[in-house]
Amino acid sequence: MNDTFDPNLPPSETKPPEPAPATRKLVGIKYRSAGKTYYFDAGPLMFRIGELVIVETEKGLGLARVVTPVEARPMGEVPAETRRVIRKANWNDLERDRKNKERQADAFNFCCERIRERRLPMKLIQVEYFHDASKALFYFFAEQRVDFRELVKDLAHHLHTRIEMKQIGVRDEAKIMGGLGNCGEPVCCATFMSEFAPVSVRMAKDQNLAMNPAKVSGLCGRLMCCLAYEHPLYQEALRSLPRKGKRVQCAHGLCRVADLNIFKQTVVVETPEGSLVEIPAAEVQKNISPEAVEPLPVEPGDDADVLPEEKTPPRNQS
Repeated sequence: MNDTFDPNLPPSETKPPEPAPATRKLVGIKYRSAGKTYYFDAGPLMFRIGELVIVETEKGLGLARVVTPVEARPMGEVPAETRRVIRKANWNDLERDRKNKERQADAFNFCCERIRERRLPMKLIQVEYFHDASKALFYFFAEQRVDFRELVKDLAHHLHTRIEMKQIGVRDEAKIMGGLGNCGEPVCCATFMSEFAPVSVRMAKDQNLAMNPAKVSGLCGRLMCCLAYEHPLYQEALRSLPRKGKRVQCAHGLCRVADLNIFKQTVVVETPEGSLVEIPAAEVQKNISPEAVEPLPVEPGDDADVLPEEKTPPRNQS
């Protein structure tokens, strides 16, 4: 039987074509190189990765860069509030962006001067202008809430535009400022990470890392984001190993687990005589009677993203 409709065939052998599902063409864009990817309605336009475009946002027009090819998606998968790409950026848009960067530099210097003169306990991180220069957004860090009402008046009088102040945390500061990590490479959050993943002290312990803030903390003072990259592999490897502190049965008798070597899949046990012996994990009998197992002490702070010795300023929301 044919899959398409043919008027010359008898009615019993005809099959009307199924209507094509309604789709909508979307394209992914970013406002910053390490920012989040947003999907916009491309309409009839076609874009190449890397092109600059003008998009419609809640706060007006914005300049962004295309990071994904245009693809059609079923209407049911497209949010109703999806906005559209207005056009490809032209020479006037690029010239306006250049002038906005000059405005941002002037606004940053002026704001720093006013902060010093008013002795406000805050650190200015970045100034960002909307594409149409209708508003300037000031990102700052402070250990506590700051009364910046008089500062906003100074800025509005000097810049002749609307002013918005946004207080950010230490991780956001590192993402904006950038820098080099302990590995010698640019920090992940400023290069390719679009969102922060939860990182905890438990991840560092599972990887048998030294609890030294200089070794496991990033530029922001919090635990390094890269601790979360390989943590699932360590969790999988630890499932076949006994926990430290437990008593296990092996060829040397009932021993206590003193240390683990995840990569070699070996266990260092303390024998009844007090000596330390390294044996393969396969030779350890983990399923022994519950009364032979001493419970591990509960260690608070395993879910924290900073070491207990570290004192980092609290996050504040604007």
